[in-house]
Amino acid sequence: MSIVVVGDALIDEMRDGQGSQDAPGGSALNVAAGLAILGVPSTLVAMIGDDIDGRTLRDHLTGYGVEVVSSPAPLGTGRAISDRSNGEPSYSFNPAQVQRSIDFSTIGHVFDADLIAVSGFPFDNQGQFDLLRWVTAGSTLLVDPNPRQGLLVHPRLFAQNLEALAPSIAVLKLGDDDVRLLWDEPLSVVARRFVTAGTGAVLATEGARGATIHSLSGEVHREIVELPTPIVDTMGAGDATFSAVIAGYRENLDWHAILGSAMGIAAETIRHHGGTLRVPQQGGR
Repeated sequence: MSIVVVGDALIDEMRDGQGSQDAPGGSALNVAAGLAILGVPSTLVAMIGDDIDGRTLRDHLTGYGVEVVSSPAPLGTGRAISDRSNGEPSYSFNPAQVQRSIDFSTIGHVFDADLIAVSGFPFDNQGQFDLLRWVTAGSTLLVDPNPRQGLLVHPRLFAQNLEALAPSIAVLKLGDDDVRLLWDEPLSVVARRFVTAGTGAVLATEGARGATIHSLSGEVHREIVELPTPIVDTMGAGDATFSAVIAGYRENLDWHAILGSAMGIAAETIRHHGGTLRVPQQGGR
């Protein structure tokens, strides 16, 4: 059965000292495409406009075999403008992305799935959160909240709604930057709190320090995989890691195997431009 991925799909407008370049992006879009690359059928539910940017996103997803269920976008397709002049990207967003929402009224049937991944969703929009909770009731949830400066309107409400969802989440991905934005507490403390509240496992990612799975059975840690080729773009690391973890979870693999595979995939992904997941070459480099 297809995994349903709900969240954001947008055009990444990447700027640097040499100019700008557009590419399909959004964390939910990257996860849906990443799952398809890993051989996992996926369906993306996202707000996509009937415009040139929207056609670009649909063509991109169709190329990977992802089924697209688009929600109306009255302001057009979302855009994230990332300025990479100083290495790590800084973001701004167009009005369509700032006011993003999903019309659940006509697509509720899509959520009749065993596994639903949520990534880049506006948890601080109470109406959207209530609808998401309703349509996903009874499903297994895998969540990457992915709060982002410029889109985060009510940080405390975002955190409260995520905490309220804790018992329904099988896997929650939290990055160290996410925790700084929402709680301003150590990542390990927040991870353990979610596990205590009923979340099955927390995938805690810390960039160059690798990632840790926190669960009631303990912790599993993997360092970032070192490769001889240079790092080109860290943009897709989190989404690639989340995709790999979802795929491993779907196959009922143990956390050691899941996290080891995810770190290898993330390491390969950041050695290419853009957010598209990359699979390591067979036998390494």
